[in-house]
Amino acid sequence: VIGQLCDSIRGQNYPSELVDIYVVADNCDDRTADVAREHGAIVYERHNREYVGKGYALDFLFDNIRRDTEFDSYEGFFVVDADNILDENYVFEMNKAVDEGRRIIVCYRNSKNYGENWISAGYSLWYLRTARHLNNPRELLGVSCEVQGTGFFVHRDIIERQGGWKYHLLIEDIEFTVDNVLKGERVSYCHDAMIYDEQVTTFKQSFWQRKRWTKGYLQILRHYGGKLIKAFFSGKGFSNFDMLMAISPALLLTTFAMTINVLALIAAPIVCPAQFLAVLISVLFALGSTYVFFFFVGLVSGVVEWNQMGTTRGKKILSLITFPAFMYTYVPIVAATLVSPKVEWKQIKHHAKRD
Repeated sequence: VIGQLCDSIRGQNYPSELVDIYVVADNCDDRTADVAREHGAIVYERHNREYVGKGYALDFLFDNIRRDTEFDSYEGFFVVDADNILDENYVFEMNKAVDEGRRIIVCYRNSKNYGENWISAGYSLWYLRTARHLNNPRELLGVSCEVQGTGFFVHRDIIERQGGWKYHLLIEDIEFTVDNVLKGERVSYCHDAMIYDEQVTTFKQSFWQRKRWTKGYLQILRHYGGKLIKAFFSGKGFSNFDMLMAISPALLLTTFAMTINVLALIAAPIVCPAQFLAVLISVLFALGSTYVFFFFVGLVSGVVEWNQMGTTRGKKILSLITFPAFMYTYVPIVAATLVSPKVEWKQIKHHAKRD
């Protein structure tokens, strides 16, 4: 997929001589490096099986760029994943935001494979919601948005200040966001800049990916939760409180509550048979109300972003119905995360292209 990404960068509605493409081929055993070079990228190959993950790859890449180029000649850097495709006006729109003085910018994140199955649709609808109903209101209110993995801009000064990319927790993007909010930076949102991202399609890959995310949020909370609380109560801005809420483990409370209900349902026939029906109704009500809540969340996003959902009308409607099921799957994922002593980064295969 990386060749199509490079082509989409070269095909931007923006002077191509002002954009360089750098690729880090991180522990690759295929033709990634060769294909990227064939499509006009400057490639650095990294081979390190001990320090694995995107954070280490980015740090390696920035070190090489600073060593081999006039670093000051760049105003900033766009960070994108190999499976992405850029809308033709992506750089143009992001550059307008840079010219307005914004130093960290996230974009509108759409999907290449929305209608492939219910899992890819669940991810896709969630990212559309994040763009329209989380980051857009934050931008309007003047508080910080969240960097979520890909499609973001970071000013050169920030990379120089931190000496490269020094974020190596399991979700390095959220760590980068929280750390910069604590340093007084604001992550902006550019709604008119769009990328297309490939979503996971198998439950096994989705399980491992979201398990890593869940563990990562717990890491962020442990490392930065106290600092965010202190910064907020010191009067350093609402963004600190917002980021604290973003990393707080609400899913843990949901999992705990559902676990208690299920245990009560199992124990009721033995301990208090007369109350079994009441417990059953309670469990069914909890499941039903949760479904209705997530259906409403998905429905609002689906109605507003209907034209951006890149699939057929029937699959759009089906995705709204299955979205709550996608969110329900977080429960076993969170439970597995809590009992897993170690969660590691795992490779996700990408294959989807977009016409």
